[in-house]
Amino acid sequence: MESNKLETISNLFEGKEIRSVWDSEKEEYYFSVIDVIGALTDSNIPKRYWSDLKRKLDEEGSQLYENIVRLKMKAIDGKLRETDTLDTKGILRLIESVPSPKAEPFKLWLAQMGNERIDEIFDPEIAINRAIDYYRSRGYDDKWIEARLKGILDRRKLTDVWKANGIKQNYEYAILTNEIYQSWSGMKASEYKNYKNIRKESLRDNMTDVEVALTDLGEIATRELAKEHKPYGLEENRKVANMGGNVAKVARDDLEKKLGKTVISSKNALRYKYLDSKKVEKNNILKDKN
Repeated sequence: MESNKLETISNLFEGKEIRSVWDSEKEEYYFSVIDVIGALTDSNIPKRYWSDLKRKLDEEGSQLYENIVRLKMKAIDGKLRETDTLDTKGILRLIESVPSPKAEPFKLWLAQMGNERIDEIFDPEIAINRAIDYYRSRGYDDKWIEARLKGILDRRKLTDVWKANGIKQNYEYAILTNEIYQSWSGMKASEYKNYKNIRKESLRDNMTDVEVALTDLGEIATRELAKEHKPYGLEENRKVANMGGNVAKVARDDLEKKLGKTVISSKNALRYKYLDSKKVEKNNILKDKN
């Protein structure tokens, strides 16, 4: 099971400082290319090494060059200075592009990850077992894990119904998912994540048993209503998603009335804590075309 992306990148470069910035709008981390180059090579001047490599990538028409983002990060002198950054996918592609012996362990790790993903494609049971092992290593009990895996299957059944009902684009699936969340919890997925102080981590992996159950109820209700009413296109499916979310909202209201307290929790399952709430402002994101 893939863990948090920031944690994964940090573990890759253990012992090395890799500056990063979180973009809350895109829900993506951006990492300093110079820092990564310094960790991957023996170059005393990683900035010059990167300049030469970047020129080569540009001449080759590499997509990696097009994905470079200029962001302000704190320099050694404590001042904020613009520097080249890449997101997680870009950093992994950068590792493959660096011809250095020190990069070989990282390349072997990438090859291993690719091999495991291919194994999972041919035998999905492997992916399920890895997911179970991952959740157990994070301290989740078997009851929670069983409910989580069932929720994944139910989610897939829902997206299959949406697909059959004319939903094709990723943003459409996101809109419908938000409709369900907002109907029963009063928050969009991104707002729910902010409430729990999580970023790239899975929202459901950081929910309580009750929150997971209500999420599953909203999606199951939406699926059954969609099968019955047969909506087509985004707007019709959105109305049905709202109806499904309201089924979970009724259940939530009834439970909270009997408990005398809210079932929406700000707690998460992270072993670490984000100490800042900064986001990357749009005007700080500049493509380096020079």
